Amino acid sequence: MFAVIGLGNPGKEYQQSRHNIGFMAVDRVSDRFRGDFKKSKGLYLFSKIVISNLPVLVAKPLTYMNLSGQAARHLLDYFKISDFSRVLIVLDDFNLPFGTLRLKPSGTAGGQKGLLSILRTFNTDAIPRLRIGIGGSFGDASSYVLSPFSRNEQKVLPEILDWAADAIESFVVQGIDKTMSHYNRNILENSI
Repeated sequence: MFAVIGLGNPGKEYQQSRHNIGFMAVDRVSDRFRGDFKKSKGLYLFSKIVISNLPVLVAKPLTYMNLSGQAARHLLDYFKISDFSRVLIVLDDFNLPFGTLRLKPSGTAGGQKGLLSILRTFNTDAIPRLRIGIGGSFGDASSYVLSPFSRNEQKVLPEILDWAADAIESFVVQGIDKTMSHYNRNILENSI
């Protein structure tokens, strides 16, 4: 079984914030494959889907971003998923230009506290992650990531979320190497 964990914050006030693009991307994948989210012990929402005959668990931690490791630990333990190469963390990255996808098999958290919580919880940096660029010019990073997308960004957000959902599907079906070579780029470069 694969596990795809989108990072974000629960609650309506955060629903459309830049920090929640991980939630938005896994929602897109779950909807595409007719998943239905259920709540588990208040730690996360999860949806079971099938992509090309492969079972995939899609999850959204409800522990708030900085405690994502608690939810990820419970999820992977409960569903007995121990092979991190079959786990994908989907998150925002303000260091990447808006519209950029960056899939990597391992690495540091790069300042993203949700990913840092997961890496510390499992004591490894070898967990695949799909970063979705939300970058821009900003003063205070915490205010920026919790702010909603601009009107212009909202116009192209569906295209970015579809691209991210395609990348997630490719990760499951074709593996990380092929997915990185095809999806690691900015899809807006030619359309702006």
